[in-house]
Amino acid sequence: MGAEPLPGRVVALQANYCLVALDGPSELGIGGRLLCTRRTRLDKSGLQVCVGDRVSVASVDWRARRGAVVGLEPRHNLLQRPAVANVSRVVVVVALVEPGLDPLQLTRFLITAEATGQPVQVVLSKADLLPTAAVEAWCRRLEDWGYPTVAVSTRTGVGLAALRSHLEQPGIAVLCGPSGVGKSSLLNALAPALELRVAAVSGRLRRGRHTTRHVELFALAPEALVADSPGFNTPALPCDPQTLAAAFPELLARLRADPCRFANCRHQGDPGCAVGDNWDRYVIYGRCLEELEALARARARGGHGRQGDSGMRQRGDRLEPLLDPQLRRSSRSTRRQALEEDLSSPDRED
Repeated sequence: MGAEPLPGRVVALQANYCLVALDGPSELGIGGRLLCTRRTRLDKSGLQVCVGDRVSVASVDWRARRGAVVGLEPRHNLLQRPAVANVSRVVVVVALVEPGLDPLQLTRFLITAEATGQPVQVVLSKADLLPTAAVEAWCRRLEDWGYPTVAVSTRTGVGLAALRSHLEQPGIAVLCGPSGVGKSSLLNALAPALELRVAAVSGRLRRGRHTTRHVELFALAPEALVADSPGFNTPALPCDPQTLAAAFPELLARLRADPCRFANCRHQGDPGCAVGDNWDRYVIYGRCLEELEALARARARGGHGRQGDSGMRQRGDRLEPLLDPQLRRSSRSTRRQALEEDLSSPDRED
């Protein structure tokens, strides 16, 4: 009979392989890692293997440090982008400058994080590049949104101790945010032995550069793992219009204190709405709601590639603007045919 499968956790995905850290001692020592083959889907469940998944490994070749993932345990939750399973908390990292903080972009990341149902924290990087009063104003603003916020600087060390105490709690913490905000630099400051690759912000466009290419879990303390993830600038909204309000903590707090008259209230000046418009993210909430409603209409009208009332095209979970047909550049054959018709028209003047 073969050996019993070994339990472990996926700490990285590499092409068609996954890197699995084994539980407890093994022939590779405590926490030894195996490069394992993986099937696209396991156990006919339709689930793909993600970083953070608990798995079982068999067919181990200790000398080559190879194995095969043969089982996938049920997940507690899944962060869709970056794809990380069994998340304990989400840390959204945004820069105060270079690139500058965009409240709408930050909100989209926060909505994605809220979908996990786990605690969410905001980290404001590059705090040394703004006056103290401006940094404190941003912290107060985000705390009014309902998020604990810490401003940090890898150059001066401000805020790193508070961030470390948060990340060293047991479980998986995910650092996510736009490109160029300094996620890898933060991890290097907290754990210099990692030596993660970093790069400066693009000088011409002032946009972040992708230095992290894949999601990987790193150990910061016993039982404490943190996921460094590739940056991306426009996360898709993962919820439907009816549940969007639950992704805004300050709006949810108002509804708990004073519910609206109707259960399907859009909170955009609807009759009987108790929320009003005197809150910071009122306009941002409205924009997100309009996008989700337009996406829902596009799906109802026949799926991909259909134009809805918003003049948008659905591509996956995103909406892209459609070019006005009158502005589309006609083909050469179409222009030639139109010219021939014009030349042969009896009403044409010489």
